[in-house]
Amino acid sequence: MHIQFSQSRPETARLLAQVVDKGKLPSSLEKAVSEGANAARFKGGAGQLFESFVERDGKVLRLALAGAGDRNDEARSANLEKAGAAIAGKYQSSGETEVVLDLADSGLSADEAASVLLGLRLRNWRYDVYRTRMKDEQKISLETVTVINAPEGSEAAWAEAAHLASGIEFTRELVTEPANIIYPESFVARCRERFEGTGAEIVVLGEAEMEKLGMGSLLGVGLGSERESQLLAIRWNGGGSEAPAAFVGKGVTFDTGGISIKPGPGMEDMKWDMGGGGAVAGAMLALVLRKAKANLVGVIGLVENMPDGKAQRPGDVVTSMSGQTIEVLNTDAEGRLVLADALHWTQEEFQPSRIVDFATLTGAIIISLGNEYAGVFSNNDELAGQLYDAGIATGDKNWRLPISAAYDKLIDSPIADMKNIGGKAAGSITAAQFLQRFIANDTPWAHVDVAGMVWSDKPGQTWGKGATGYGVRLIDRFVADNLEG
Repeated sequence: MHIQFSQSRPETARLLAQVVDKGKLPSSLEKAVSEGANAARFKGGAGQLFESFVERDGKVLRLALAGAGDRNDEARSANLEKAGAAIAGKYQSSGETEVVLDLADSGLSADEAASVLLGLRLRNWRYDVYRTRMKDEQKISLETVTVINAPEGSEAAWAEAAHLASGIEFTRELVTEPANIIYPESFVARCRERFEGTGAEIVVLGEAEMEKLGMGSLLGVGLGSERESQLLAIRWNGGGSEAPAAFVGKGVTFDTGGISIKPGPGMEDMKWDMGGGGAVAGAMLALVLRKAKANLVGVIGLVENMPDGKAQRPGDVVTSMSGQTIEVLNTDAEGRLVLADALHWTQEEFQPSRIVDFATLTGAIIISLGNEYAGVFSNNDELAGQLYDAGIATGDKNWRLPISAAYDKLIDSPIADMKNIGGKAAGSITAAQFLQRFIANDTPWAHVDVAGMVWSDKPGQTWGKGATGYGVRLIDRFVADNLEG
């Protein structure tokens, strides 16, 4: 989608959009529009939309009013994105090619205007690469947004937000692609392509290098696949001499469950079991493109979990890079095995100031929180609070759950240092408890279980059905609020 700024409404414009705060219809609206909006019970709630027709300057225009919610809402940025998304969702395939966003009398700041545009662009994103027989009325027609009467500084604010949009779209692309297209090596190749010329440093370890380092936990997951496992690191030095903050992602590009094979129905969804890794890659792209003033590293453990004669078996014991041994009782609890070595390597290699990992780790988190919040587990109250605040501000919401030594007994093994599953109780907590064993005691760490957030079966805040891009906004805002001066 092309977004441009203009001093006046283009003569060819047929569709006009305005953003309206809750309970505050602009006084400049035609009487028929105001009365129509009231009759339709349009209140200006976040994401609410009202459509009418007006005659202006001798032309009949299609007019859309998009609700931005309460001006004082702590989720103001997210609500403004919803306003922009409502416009794109309504007109994406309408036959209209251009929407003129008129911000006169909106009362928006430059940053708020950028939030509206971000929502518009993101909601208009759709991955139609493999759809070859679409009818014209099904294809995306909306191509251009022309902004008029924008507050001062809006173009610069949008230039910054556009980098965030690029990161979110990259995450959605990675998560959407099928597993025959995105697998460990092609994931790395696509990242190399996107980060080329940005100034970021790319480090990749293959299986031979990981074996020398003793990464038996990660490598064990990929034994049954013909695809070689990879460990990818994306490093950005935009700060001073301080230690980097690390973001670590689970990148299981397809998860059959291995020998503990999943049921057939719905297994196709497991192409997005790399959603945590996708979020880290997209966030790093956004941060690098906007030249974030912080030292950052994104690490992604990339494997494919397949059943095969060489695949690890339930009951096998593997030795992690940390030297801790793991009894693998269920090969479908593979994400924590990948993260165990990725987390340890990250600490050994980069000595980060803090670590946040993102993983589609457990179905249990969906039972706990549904598809509204990611689960957060942390050894540090300040870090957990910072993630919560960033989530409220951006709409990438998260909720903290407990970890405690009391849960350790659920993953203690009679023959190894630990087992990779507990019982039926506290499934998300025991997974986090497992990961904590690979974190140095003095390192602030948070684990974000995003299993319910990276994919949606229905349109949401700024996405259609499919990949949501969850995590990119969260990381970007966390960095902006807490790591950049």
